[in-house]
Parts: sequence; C-alpha cells; structure tokens
Amino acid sequence: MLDSLLQSFRGYAWYEIAIEMAIIWVCVYAIHRSLRGTRGAGIIKGAALLLVALILLLGVLGDAEDAFGRIRFLSTEILGLLAIVLAVVFQPELRQAMIRVGQTRFFNRQSDHARAVASAIAESVEYLAKNRFGALLVLERRTGLGGLVEGGVELDALVSARLVETIFYPNSALHDLAVVVRGDRIVAAGVQLPLPEGGVPISPQLGSRHRAAVGLTLESDALVVVVSEETGAVRVAEQGVLSEPIPPGALEARIEAGMIKATGEERAAEAPVGGQEVAIAEASR
Repeated sequence: MLDSLLQSFRGYAWYEIAIEMAIIWVCVYAIHRSLRGTRGAGIIKGAALLLVALILLLGVLGDAEDAFGRIRFLSTEILGLLAIVLAVVFQPELRQAMIRVGQTRFFNRQSDHARAVASAIAESVEYLAKNRFGALLVLERRTGLGGLVEGGVELDALVSARLVETIFYPNSALHDLAVVVRGDRIVAAGVQLPLPEGGVPISPQLGSRHRAAVGLTLESDALVVVVSEETGAVRVAEQGVLSEPIPPGALEARIEAGMIKATGEERAAEAPVGGQEVAIAEASR
C-alpha cells in the first residue's frame, strides 16, 4: 500500500506536489473552520473515520478481485455515494457558507467612528436595560446584511443614543424587531431576523430575541447586542455564541473591540479586548 502511494508521486516535480498539498491543506482548513462549533463538526468526524476505514480496507484487499469481490464492490459504491450523502447532510452548513462567500465585501472601508458608535450604543443600551425595554441591535461587519435590510424599514440615520432609545421605546411601531447598524449609520429598523433551523446552544429560559441573535451570528460575522425585556440583562452574540450578562461599564469596550476587529485592526483590538475582560471580571465581583 505504501509502495503504491509513493509510486503515485513519482514523475511529478516537487513544486507541483507542494502546490497541490498547499491547496488541499487550505481546503481542509476552510472546511474545519466553517464547521467548527456547529452540529456538522461531529458528523464530519464520523464521515472521516468511515472514509479512512474504507480506504484502508481497499488497500488491505489489494488486487484480490476474486476474493472479497463483493466487499470491494460495496466499498467502491459507498465511496461514490458518500459525496452525495454529505451534500444532503450538510445542506444548512453549505447554505451558510455560500451566504458568507456571496455577501462578503473584500474591500472594507475602515471605520473612523468605532468609538463614537460604541459609546452611543452603550449609552442607549444602559437606558434600555435600566428600564427593561427589550432591544436587538445588529452591528454589520464584513458580511453584508442587505437581504435583511430590505425586509425592514430603511432609515439611513446617524447612530445616536436618543434615536436608538426612541426606536425601542415600548409601543413604538419598530420596537419589537431589530435595528441594523452599518458603520456609523442605522440603515434599517423593524428588521425581522430569521430564527435558526433546529436548536441553538442557549438556555431554554431565554426568549426569541436571543435565539434570533445567535441564529444570525451562525450565518454571518455580525455582532448582535440583546437586551432582555424580562430581566434587563445585556448579552452579546458573536460567531454562534451568546455571552453571559455584560455589566454596563464593559459594553462600550466590547462593542468597540468588535468593530475594530472587523476592519482588520487586530493590534488596536487586542488592548480593548483585554481591558474589556478585566472590566467584566471586576464588575462581576
């Protein structure tokens, strides 16, 4: 088996093999990163084990076509059907990946207003949480949310604490749904976020706002701020994970770090993130 593997590499230039291996590694890494933290991660591990077992079985059987002929036939057919089965099983994950690829803006404008936007949102969220007014704020980052915006009420207004407080004030026409923020502007309000397919890894005591927030972050890289109407607790959803309640003093740093990170300023984001973790720890004591 090893000899046949080495034989397949003979006759090729070393740089061709290196390029092919690099391409394969990039594809595997991209698949791993897309599935990490999703329900499909466990499925892909099982499929990989099955694939390895079938390949080893075929290698052990070698060229003995007469002996074990039926097993070789079934193994070959299973390998052919495995791609179709995986496409069906991973349909939600494939759809999410296509959404990200199709909506990602490769040339992002660097935001110069991250601190002002974070300050305005933190101020408004503190007011909403204190009065227990439910709210759902979606901060668009690299992945565009044009499809969601089209389903809401387009505003195109500068982000301000008073505007956010007015939108989410009870009995207003737009207070029940989400607000989408792009850069330093509120582009839409009254946006209906799609509920995720299947369950989401959050407490059953949390409501539809939290489920919708987690579901959106599973399909995009958006940062979503949620204010609970029942408890006034403030949480942030990112990459399919819902945070623990965040103290008011730590929210501004959390939002600013997320916005700076989205523009590619990793060095500038490291300090706010570290400070934010300290602030959360101190405020929780």
